[in-house]
Amino acid sequence: MTLKGRKLLLGLTGGIAAYKAAELARLLVREGADVRAALTESAARFLAPLTLQALTGQPAWTDLWDPRVPDAMGHIGLSRDRELIVVAPASADFLAKVAHGLADDLLSTLVLARRCPLLVAPAMNVEMWEAPATQRNLERLRADGILVAGPTAGEQACGESGMGRMLEPADLLAEVEAAFQPKVLAGRRVLVTAGPTEEPIDPVRMVTNASSGKMGYAVARAAREAGADVLLVSGPVALATPWGVRRVDVRTASEMFDAVKRHLVGCDLFFAVAAVADFRPKQACRAKIKKQGRRGLAVEMEPNPDILAWVAAQEPRPFCVGFAAESEDLAANAEAKRRAKSLPLVAANLVQEALGADESAITLFDAQGAHPLGRGPKLELARRLVAHVAAMLDKTR
Repeated sequence: MTLKGRKLLLGLTGGIAAYKAAELARLLVREGADVRAALTESAARFLAPLTLQALTGQPAWTDLWDPRVPDAMGHIGLSRDRELIVVAPASADFLAKVAHGLADDLLSTLVLARRCPLLVAPAMNVEMWEAPATQRNLERLRADGILVAGPTAGEQACGESGMGRMLEPADLLAEVEAAFQPKVLAGRRVLVTAGPTEEPIDPVRMVTNASSGKMGYAVARAAREAGADVLLVSGPVALATPWGVRRVDVRTASEMFDAVKRHLVGCDLFFAVAAVADFRPKQACRAKIKKQGRRGLAVEMEPNPDILAWVAAQEPRPFCVGFAAESEDLAANAEAKRRAKSLPLVAANLVQEALGADESAITLFDAQGAHPLGRGPKLELARRLVAHVAAMLDKTR
């Protein structure tokens, strides 16, 4: 429960996307957050305050002059103990109000009088989103330090299609979690490899490494939460791309190598998390190999390129983090890999404990020795890894 004990104010403005706020409220409460809801008059036409009261376990507020608030100071008292205000959906009208400091109802007054960060999730028609006035307002909001989550493109309730759809509740939950993460990689460009590679023997058979990609995806998300611009080069996995992360899909080790070479320029950090196949068939058959009449099958193999070693040899080179999935002698093998490739840091785990699991235990190895990160969810371990890397980068400045 990454948001346990966090105090949030969930604001809703008018729009059909308000129905998603109910699910967002449920997810926030499930993660342990203390959620207080405030709705505009228009929002209450789309989602009843009673619904949010039932989901959050607290009264939902709509009236600037609510007599239940001492001294009629709801715009002050309702936000003073909050750590983050999240407005989802945030209409074009509401964004304009915030950009220009207008406050004519409870929610806009709460936002203007806040002492905590503000995150807005825009939701509107594509033409409203693309309007020059809206884009100017967004520039102003970002310049004022307001976090803008989304929107995304897709079909809209009006029947049109394009940018303006509010993020899905799960993506917004990730944005809320990210808002509480220290921005220790702000301004950095990060390249992450993740997942397995597949080396074809024939059109239906292949050599691969067992990898779910979960750790690599967690590292990409954690780096993005820390403020980095993240590109993820991914082998074949069944995982959703972390919100805000750009993704390039590859299949073979050669394709992954080519993608890394194309995107490495300008990168500050390289996390080699992918389980790249060490060898590939020297000659892949164009047609399916038939079983009939065969007593066996010999496949001549040749080595794949060592992507991490190549990156670590570049000048200038990014800060390189290698991953070592070992079945035995964890410390000795991880340290040997770090020294052989001249890496500043290697993250190592036991493959029999980590493969396909949502939790793992990781130990970091650098020139100062071993640093156990403990056991826990892979995302939490990725966040600890990112914090360790950021501290190492700070020492090199």
